[in-house]
Amino acid sequence: MLNLSKNNPIAIKNLLQYSTVKELSNRPHYKILNRIILAFSIIGLIVLFLPWTQNISGSGAVTTLKPNQRPQTVQSLISGRIEKWYVKEGDFVKKGDTILFISEIKEDYLDPNLVSITKNQMDAKKMSAQSYSGKVTTLSSQIQAIENEKRLKMQQAQNKIRQALFKIKSDSIDVIAAKTQVKIANTQFNRSVQLNKEGLKPLTDLEEKRLKLQDAEAKIITQENKLLASRNELINAQIEINRISAEYTDKASKARSDQFTALSNQYDTNAQVNKLENQYVNYSIRNGMYYIKAPQDGYINRALQSGIGENIKDGTSIASIMPSNYEIAVETYISPIDLPLVRRGEKVRVWFDGWPTIVFSGWPNMSYGTFGGKIVAIENFISENGKYRVLIAPDEKEAKWPKQLSIGAGAQTIALLDIVPIWFEVWRTLNGFPPNYYQPKNKSIKEKK
Repeated sequence: MLNLSKNNPIAIKNLLQYSTVKELSNRPHYKILNRIILAFSIIGLIVLFLPWTQNISGSGAVTTLKPNQRPQTVQSLISGRIEKWYVKEGDFVKKGDTILFISEIKEDYLDPNLVSITKNQMDAKKMSAQSYSGKVTTLSSQIQAIENEKRLKMQQAQNKIRQALFKIKSDSIDVIAAKTQVKIANTQFNRSVQLNKEGLKPLTDLEEKRLKLQDAEAKIITQENKLLASRNELINAQIEINRISAEYTDKASKARSDQFTALSNQYDTNAQVNKLENQYVNYSIRNGMYYIKAPQDGYINRALQSGIGENIKDGTSIASIMPSNYEIAVETYISPIDLPLVRRGEKVRVWFDGWPTIVFSGWPNMSYGTFGGKIVAIENFISENGKYRVLIAPDEKEAKWPKQLSIGAGAQTIALLDIVPIWFEVWRTLNGFPPNYYQPKNKSIKEKK
């Protein structure tokens, strides 16, 4: 069986008998190399205890801080046909400048006098509504006059009833007086008859008393007829009140019916006026949409439609415009495992593509060409690339970002975390552990307070 552990020790001993081998083993550069290795080992050991700033790296691009400052497309709100371009790519436009003119293609809006015709219809309907309003007012006055006349007629009929009652009372008194006169005449006649029998009164006096008795009896019949006539007048006056009430109630009801009809027509006309006003405003606004204007100051990046006479639909993008005034920011993407380690307001170092930089991620103070930033927004939903989007704004306390930066330029970011020894960072990286959970000092002090 082979002795693999010793591996021919006899041959190795035989090599030492040669002078060349002895000279090689005694050369001084081996000692220098050993010293160099020892020095590097000591330096490496010291370096392992140097401070190292943990960080989260990310890559992204330059963007704008506010959504209204980012590149946008100008769209057509209506369908139409391209008639004339007023700008070309690269032109600077102010807010309200005309970019494109389109003509109408829908048959419902081809009439050039559509706005004026709609306005005339609207004015006619307004006059009709005013006429109905005047009719309603007139009928209100008529109803008021009918009510006043009814009130006067009722007062007149009530007066007639009072007169009839007084007349009945007067006639009743006259009947009682006539009956009293009949009793007196009858007593006088009986007394005259007795005296005539006794020979104390002549026959002429007896006849005179009989005549008075008959006259008194005739008067009582006349007074009773008057009393009946007065009662009939009272009944007629009461009937007249009912007739007046029914007559004027019918007149007022008819006038109110006409008033409600006029009100209904007025409301219907007002609804038609509102509809025409809506159409008139829509047509007027649509006429202004034939000229597509710039929404804000900026530069025309690209014309997305071309040619003359080409039809476009509503909502079609016409051109891309870049606002002239904007605040730059950087959008970067971090891994889901690093998301709990970042917060709003945390410091970040940024460097840009095409800008000379020397980056030491663990020693940010020794880096050159990096710029300070702070986190202003963190997206709570994962992006399509499987990472979370973080928006970084310039830090006002540090140097300003270069003015030569353009939107869309590439950028690299480093979010600074806790400071640890290098040996700990190497150990953490080899084991795949996440960085330390870092909490800014100012936040911890606020929480303690």
